[in-house]
Amino acid sequence: MKPLNIPPGPGIPKGLVIPAAELTERFARSGGPGGQGVNTTDSKVQLSVDIAELSVLSDVYRRRALQNLSHRLDGTTLTVSVTTQRSQVRNRAEARRRMADLIREAVQPPPPRRRRTRPSRASIARRKAQKQRRSELKASRRRPSAY
Repeated sequence: MKPLNIPPGPGIPKGLVIPAAELTERFARSGGPGGQGVNTTDSKVQLSVDIAELSVLSDVYRRRALQNLSHRLDGTTLTVSVTTQRSQVRNRAEARRRMADLIREAVQPPPPRRRRTRPSRASIARRKAQKQRRSELKASRRRPSAY
């Protein structure tokens, strides 16, 4: 098995390489339709990694990943299952891509907090004018009065 390469992105300027020894790959028979091929080939791929034990993650990245992926973790283990393709090779590639995407998104720093600002006078005036135009449009659709 090859190591998992996570390309550079926000929060990971140099990217990451997870050693193959820290990854666990399991294969099983996929469920669902597929004819005779389903019963004979182990095309389902489950790729797992223990986030708490990853050597390539700093303490900050590890804490961030454990917090952001908490809904997907079983203990501290992240598992990705892929059965979308008929071929085991394609499912393995897809599982690695999904795992890399999940880890990259999990270690990203949070976005900067929004600074609250007041609306300008012009924007307030535009909003009121738009509300007035909308009110007139709706009033024009009403049934005319009996007077």
